[in-house]
Amino acid sequence: MSSPFYITTPIYYVTDAPHIGHLYTTVAGDIQARYHRLLGDDVWFLTGTDEHGQKIEKKARETKETPQQLADRVVERYRTAWTRYGITYDDFIRTTEERHKKTVQEFVAQLMKTGDIYLDAYEGWYCVPDETYWTETQVVDGKCPDCGRSVEKLKEESYFFKMSAYQEKLLAHIKNNPDFIFPESRKNEVLGFIQQGLKDISISRTTIQWGIAMPGDPKATKEHKIYVWFDALTNYISALGYSKKDPKYSKYWPEAIHLVGKDILRFHAIYWPTFLMALGLPLPKKIVAHGWLTDANRKISKSLGNVIDPMQLAEEVGVDGMRFFLFREFAFGLDGEYTKDVMYQRINSDLANDYGNCINRLCAMTQKYLGEKELDVADILTSESTLHQTALEAVPLMHKELQGFSYHRALDQIWRLVGGVNRFIETNAPWTLARSSIEADQKKLKLVLVHCHESLRIASLCLLPFVPTMAEKALQYLGDKEKPAMNRAEWGKGPKKITITKGDPLYPRLEMKET
Repeated sequence: MSSPFYITTPIYYVTDAPHIGHLYTTVAGDIQARYHRLLGDDVWFLTGTDEHGQKIEKKARETKETPQQLADRVVERYRTAWTRYGITYDDFIRTTEERHKKTVQEFVAQLMKTGDIYLDAYEGWYCVPDETYWTETQVVDGKCPDCGRSVEKLKEESYFFKMSAYQEKLLAHIKNNPDFIFPESRKNEVLGFIQQGLKDISISRTTIQWGIAMPGDPKATKEHKIYVWFDALTNYISALGYSKKDPKYSKYWPEAIHLVGKDILRFHAIYWPTFLMALGLPLPKKIVAHGWLTDANRKISKSLGNVIDPMQLAEEVGVDGMRFFLFREFAFGLDGEYTKDVMYQRINSDLANDYGNCINRLCAMTQKYLGEKELDVADILTSESTLHQTALEAVPLMHKELQGFSYHRALDQIWRLVGGVNRFIETNAPWTLARSSIEADQKKLKLVLVHCHESLRIASLCLLPFVPTMAEKALQYLGDKEKPAMNRAEWGKGPKKITITKGDPLYPRLEMKET
């Protein structure tokens, strides 16, 4: 019986086009979604866009559009980019949709009734680009402590959420659920923040128009719009049809895994759980925070003006090349320095040479030395070899690492197989065996080629979540036409008879152009 698996990306602001940071998180989610589908799990993969707030209101004035027109225009850039990168999301939520607004207002009304949301006055500092409030002690020389840009002094009537009331309950949950926040270093950051003391937070604004209205309250002197983070975080539940009593909510929500960048971890690991506790709803199963991609040790982001366009990179190095590079080169929980030189070296070395060239070389040798007819491989696969042993060791470790969000280590295990094939070919020299008239050499030739084939077939199945187009093509070349599934990524679980085909190089070497 299949198990539910629910994975989400953050919803992205529609102030501009997607950049490489958005791509990193979204492909990470797609890899998990594809992998769990191959395991046979019942997957729901959510992404979307955050379309309310002062930042979007301000951007729309600059572009002489309404905020809705801006959102409608920019959201298509995300849809186009995710289609280009083969992102297999099951739902794309927009915070301007009625299904979302209804859930947000329902939650706020409930918390007003319980007293967890109350009316008071707010005075403090506000960072418009980050949509974040800061206290006097947190602001550094009049700048936002996160992004370093100027903050604005605000004093206004505001609704507050009693976050302070849930401090001990949240601490207990994190300590009783050691896997709730990953990696460990990020969990320690969150614990440190909580132990400083949680304060009630402002969750409404009267100075903006573009947002979801607070439910009516005769005590309020002005119209209030719901603070963007309460609005945005609710998407993970509103997308499951909570307000319509959709069965997706009860099926998927207990299995929720949120993928986020480390800069928004506090909102997901502190604000969101306390909102849910106040509502009496279950918390997500896991929050996974990755590091930043950096350029000269600076975060790559629109606000810093050093964005890298995913669509341009798709044209330059290919979709599979980018998907592979991001998760082969960088440890998911840590920051990683992006450079074009390293990107080209990694893609050429691993995809073009080690994997792509090895597939093409094996297919050519198999046809040349064993003929183009169908091959019966069942008996040969029962024989022992170093490749057989490598597969037995590497595949279980690949599963463990990928399920633990260590993407680069999962790829390390797949490359144990790929590298093993290349060494096995060089060590056993099929071209020499093929020239021999000795029966034992001919028998060994067949074993060498078939065991290489089986190793590459398993490696290709394991690579499907990472480089789907290239891995599918590799399986076609290798003659594995059965439905892909992870339970077939085991020695001897492939077709008993195969027909090898040759085709264009799987991944031609890239030549970096001077810019």
